[in-house]
Amino acid sequence: MREFSLPALYEVPADGNLTDIVRRNASQHPDVAVIARKVDGAWQDVTATAFLAEVHTAAKGLIASGVEPGDRVGLMSRTRYEWTLLDFAIWCAGAVTVPVYETSSAEQVQWILSDSGATACVVELDTHTAAVESVRDSLPALKHVWQIEAGGLEELGRLGQDVSDETVEERSSQAKADDPATIVYTSGTTGRPKGCVLTHRSFFAECGNIVERLRPLFRTGECSVLLFLPLAHVFGRLVQVAPMMAPIKLGLVPDIKNLTDELASFRPTLILGVPRVFEKVYNSARAKAQADGKGKIFDKAADTAIAYSKALDTPSGPSLGLKIKHKTFDKLVYSKLRAVLGGKGEFAISGGAPLGERLGHFFRGIGFTVLEGYGLTESCAATAFNPWDRQKIGTVGQPLPGSVVRIADDGEVLLHGEHLFKGYWNNEAATAEALADGWFHTGDIGTLDEDGYLRITGRKKEIIVTAGGKNVAPAVIEDRIRAHALVAECMVVGDGRPFVGALVTVDDEFLGRWAAEHGKPEGSTAASLREDPDLLAAIQSAIDDGNAAVSKAESVRKFRILSSPFTEESGHLTPSLKLKRNVVAKDYASEIEAIYQK
Repeated sequence: MREFSLPALYEVPADGNLTDIVRRNASQHPDVAVIARKVDGAWQDVTATAFLAEVHTAAKGLIASGVEPGDRVGLMSRTRYEWTLLDFAIWCAGAVTVPVYETSSAEQVQWILSDSGATACVVELDTHTAAVESVRDSLPALKHVWQIEAGGLEELGRLGQDVSDETVEERSSQAKADDPATIVYTSGTTGRPKGCVLTHRSFFAECGNIVERLRPLFRTGECSVLLFLPLAHVFGRLVQVAPMMAPIKLGLVPDIKNLTDELASFRPTLILGVPRVFEKVYNSARAKAQADGKGKIFDKAADTAIAYSKALDTPSGPSLGLKIKHKTFDKLVYSKLRAVLGGKGEFAISGGAPLGERLGHFFRGIGFTVLEGYGLTESCAATAFNPWDRQKIGTVGQPLPGSVVRIADDGEVLLHGEHLFKGYWNNEAATAEALADGWFHTGDIGTLDEDGYLRITGRKKEIIVTAGGKNVAPAVIEDRIRAHALVAECMVVGDGRPFVGALVTVDDEFLGRWAAEHGKPEGSTAASLREDPDLLAAIQSAIDDGNAAVSKAESVRKFRILSSPFTEESGHLTPSLKLKRNVVAKDYASEIEAIYQK
């Protein structure tokens, strides 16, 4: 199939904007907890009425400080209650939010704030203030900087004391559906980040249709979601706005370091995450079982879960024997895994990268279905996702209701719909190229099946052509290799080479555990063990698993374990953890060369 679409389930209000959500919630669900904040280590519910009041207080401060309709306001912070509060406050002041990753360097901060022409900025920590101040001389438009941890919100409250409710209401209603709501800068795997202009219409079309299509996951007063993704990333914003539209309770935590504890205390019914989160849950559970001498039981339980899930897709369903085994393992293993995920949830939504079929079947088999989706910053996050009642594991689902997915003659995925971005800020040439012929050209390669389910098979610019002329899409094999507990990252190489090779980095968390189990010296590192026969054999098993998913010509023949990981700080990963392939290839040219030495 070359093209597929679904009718819209939600009508975007032509004269509305995203501030309508918080006003409607306060009017229709005044006592419903729409958001929760951490106070002294405990969760504290905030009702729709209370949240609107706090949003208006911050908006008054912004208005009093001179923020005008259409002005851009930077927001640099970890994921926390105040981020969401300020996002809606900026919109209530009639302004446009410009997210900045809290890990950004001073140079990146300078580019985003200068390119967007931000007139004000709210930061979280001293380090963020220092980053902004270090480049402030090159930001002539920037008039104000407030710091959350230094009483910035309280200062905004004092500034806005003389601003009337009527003024806020008037400002809140100025923006229309096609006006910019935010400028989200792409992570930039190559070159400088581009600012994607997403309108109020983009978010309404995106979140409204997702909520309606997944309505059982968004039941007001019953459901909740825990947000731990960075809000500077468009997927994080989807996780913020969609629950508000439903509305269901939204909890926010700054990172995934203590995710297990946060899930246990918040107990969400829905989790939205990236594949690495679900890989960690699986690998941690398996490693713990092995440490407790129950590794064989866990592996049998995992195989049973996968077989059970696969059988659900057959006409006859699981056999009686499989049902009995599944029920036994549910008591022994699966129930404990669901408890790790909070104990109340049955569904998760995964995006940002491919999940992998094995992991998808595993989680569905334990009674926790992970619905895979696909999208980009330019599509306001998800442009396709698996419906809760008709999942096809291994695909990223059907198009967002009200949108169209088309496969071009060269296999590129093209998109059309109200959720798409308006263009790149200050970059007409890039906009014209990306939106040629009225379709957004994603740069991804994919296929559509007879039911309109999309499969992503690679990136146009990442296709490797070996010396033998074989085209290799690295994503499939990389994702399989990366699913191994010991593997942190994998980058397939081989452009113009006689065969496919790979650079592999080791997961430090699991390396320590593996080293202890295999009698390696205490304090062993990837650098000290990269030539160790046991570690090479363990990584080879990951390579073998990846090779099983591709043809012989696409399989990895040789690999190199690197001494240090790819990180954002090293310049090899974007803030959304995508590989900067050109940087890796340049910095590790000698390691790549070593793969092809006889």
